[in-house]
Amino acid sequence: MILAFKLSDIITVPFGYLLGLLYHLTGNYGVAMILFGVLVQLVLLPITAKSKKSMMAMSRLTPRMQEIQKKYADDPQRQNEAINALYKEEGVSMGGGCLWSFVPMLILIPLFTVIREPITYVLMESKEVADQIVQVIKDLDPTIFGGNVGYDQVAAARAIPQFADQILAAIPSINPDTLAGINFSFLGIDMGAIPQFNIFNSARWAWDWAHIGAFLVALLSAGNQVVMMLISQKTNNSVITNEKGIEDKEAAKNSQAAQSNKMMMWMMPLMSLWIGFTVPCALSLYWFVGGVVRTIEDTILTKRYRKIYDAEDAIRLQKALEQDRIEAEKERIRAERRAANPDGITENTSKKKMQKKLRAEEEAAKAANAREYAARKGIEVEEDESESCLSGIPDRPYCKGRAYDPNRYGAQPTEE
Repeated sequence: MILAFKLSDIITVPFGYLLGLLYHLTGNYGVAMILFGVLVQLVLLPITAKSKKSMMAMSRLTPRMQEIQKKYADDPQRQNEAINALYKEEGVSMGGGCLWSFVPMLILIPLFTVIREPITYVLMESKEVADQIVQVIKDLDPTIFGGNVGYDQVAAARAIPQFADQILAAIPSINPDTLAGINFSFLGIDMGAIPQFNIFNSARWAWDWAHIGAFLVALLSAGNQVVMMLISQKTNNSVITNEKGIEDKEAAKNSQAAQSNKMMMWMMPLMSLWIGFTVPCALSLYWFVGGVVRTIEDTILTKRYRKIYDAEDAIRLQKALEQDRIEAEKERIRAERRAANPDGITENTSKKKMQKKLRAEEEAAKAANAREYAARKGIEVEEDESESCLSGIPDRPYCKGRAYDPNRYGAQPTEE
């Protein structure tokens, strides 16, 4: 029974019970590990979905971010302010995708503990009893254990039935079910064994299915990482669109995410390959199964969010096309005006002056009608000199024109 409590037990204890339950239900550690990997990924699905959505949302802004970076290439502060404003406008959290993607990795470390310590988490023995079992077997046959003490429980759990009498004598209170140990055999492969990378070393390698199968599981785990990275890169690039909602392949090719993915394309598979040949085969099987499930989840989530983003891009494209239509219509009208007036001469269209011009035209028309009427009746009409201006320019009656009169305002007194 697990007595000591640590913060990591929040994860390890329930998942340990889950793995133990699956093992006792199936009676096969390999099958239990496959089901365990599937269920863990399903539990992490909400976090995976959140991470995928954030990453796709950020990917869509790549062309606009590149424009901002070019525009403010010499002003990092203005560049950061503009990018933050863009994130706020689009409702994207800066670094949200990366932060959410770290959560499964944080959970993964305690989960490895569950797999590395099967006596504690699968057989449900306390840490003290597990250490006693390991020590009893080490004293009897130390060659069973490898150089990595972190996997002593895996080796001991496999050898418990062989030393059941000695363990019972050393630990009389041990649970009888524990003495059955754990059967790590799965399809003829020992899930508790560490795969050997150097297959040509005859001293350490045996050409049988147990060794070849373990070797292939480690390779499959690394190869699956390559497939995952390729699919993830392709799906993320497919949502990179410009301000009109059209896919921008050039921006996707030159984005910082593309450069990072090129590095990750090699780092993640190499890391998986290293893990696969330094830990028991069960961990590689778990990593492989989890990778397959994550790939399937990634494909489904991409289709789901792609529909959402495609609908948004369609609206953006429709608005862009409408704006282009409006601009084209304005340009057509401007072209017609230029064709009708090639010299570019335009009249003053000030509202007040237009109104004044209309009033003047109305008054001139009335005066013309009055003169015409007077002429018909034989009436002589005298011109009103008070309304005439000296300058001859109605808009500037007091300027020094040809009719300038210096005595208009009265005679100036002269000195005697």
